[in-house]
Amino acid sequence: QVQLVESGGGLVQPGGSLRLSCAVSGFTATDYTMSWYRQPPGKERELVASITRIGGRIHYADSVKGRFTLSRFGNSVDLQMNDLKPEDTAMYYCHAPGWGYWGQGTQVTVPS
Repeated sequence: QVQLVESGGGLVQPGGSLRLSCAVSGFTATDYTMSWYRQPPGKERELVASITRIGGRIHYADSVKGRFTLSRFGNSVDLQMNDLKPEDTAMYYCHAPGWGYWGQGTQVTVPS
């Protein structure tokens, strides 16, 4: 059974850090492209970062470059988020494009 389970969200002050984790089951995460998306309140879901299946190349959205770091170890795909800003407030989702699966999401709130 394929499952993506996110954890690590919370309330953090501007400039703070959080580490999100996506626990993958049902397939081997290193065999597939894996992504983190976010959906701010009242806005469309957007790509934050992704790591390719082959080569492990990582892509970041311009808005998070230099602040967020995606890593993949075994069946965990983590997103280290530093220097958080109010505009990072969103529900964050783990996504496996090749499977079409999404996690349930984890909320990140950075008050202004």
